[in-house]
Amino acid sequence: MDQLLSLRVFTRIADAGTFVKAAESLKLPSSTVTRLIQELESHLGVKLLHRTTRRVTVTPEGAAYYERAIRIISDVDDMDEFVANQRAQPKGRLRIDLPSILANTILLPSLHTFRARYPEIEIILGVSDRNVDLIGDGVDCVIRGNPLPVSSLIARRIAEIDYVTCASPSYIKEYGAPSHPKHLEKRHVVYSNSSPFTGKTFPLVFTRGGKEIEVQGRTMVTVNESTAHVTGLLAGLGVGQTFRYIAQPHFKTGALIPLLKNWGRPSHPIHVMYPPNRHLNAKVRVFVDWAVEVFAKFDDRVADSAS
Repeated sequence: MDQLLSLRVFTRIADAGTFVKAAESLKLPSSTVTRLIQELESHLGVKLLHRTTRRVTVTPEGAAYYERAIRIISDVDDMDEFVANQRAQPKGRLRIDLPSILANTILLPSLHTFRARYPEIEIILGVSDRNVDLIGDGVDCVIRGNPLPVSSLIARRIAEIDYVTCASPSYIKEYGAPSHPKHLEKRHVVYSNSSPFTGKTFPLVFTRGGKEIEVQGRTMVTVNESTAHVTGLLAGLGVGQTFRYIAQPHFKTGALIPLLKNWGRPSHPIHVMYPPNRHLNAKVRVFVDWAVEVFAKFDDRVADSAS
């Protein structure tokens, strides 16, 4: 029995929840994955996994074994990478997933600097606002915003981005400029964002002096994709809230007009997240360090402390 490979298979099944996804992510035949688990359980004399027709879960013994197994795998990977990296730069495929607004306005415009620094790393970029199954989808790390979900993933905060409320000149010409958030509920059209997962429409949120107001307002158009939301604001579809760094260039050209400037909104935290058993992976490590550098330029907490 190849015990190290068996450990890798076991931890991948525990993370993915199915034998099929584990086999696909490890590029092993399903029969091999099944055989290795059977041999490992026979060797230990205990059941590590509980199998149902829909999902695989770890047994109490399997949970304890998993915690030790991922540490052993990480140590072995660290030893291998330490020796390999003495003479070579990180190389291979690196799968990243992030929302379209962050991909199009921050990551892609700067990606040439990463390519110049690490020419032997091939980036496979997934651009979506959906939740990604890192293990099942074979993704190495994701960049996401909003509060963190309850997860075993390692997360590193790389920026906090402020919002602004705005609309196009054509919209303001037709509806006027609101002087209070409550005016948006009756006299205006709200151009809304919705969750790509649940379809729920996000309200506009306003804060000032410890007071918070949520406004749904009258909505004529709702989109569930962040880049399209900015396009609709520019097209005059209503009043909305978007990231300050995105709106700022349009404020300078007059394509968007800032509104309700005395009201704020809680900032948007940005995190890079990756599985705990990949925290020593050289490709992931250098990408995370690079992402910290790139997103620092858009971090409004940094800008506020410097001003």
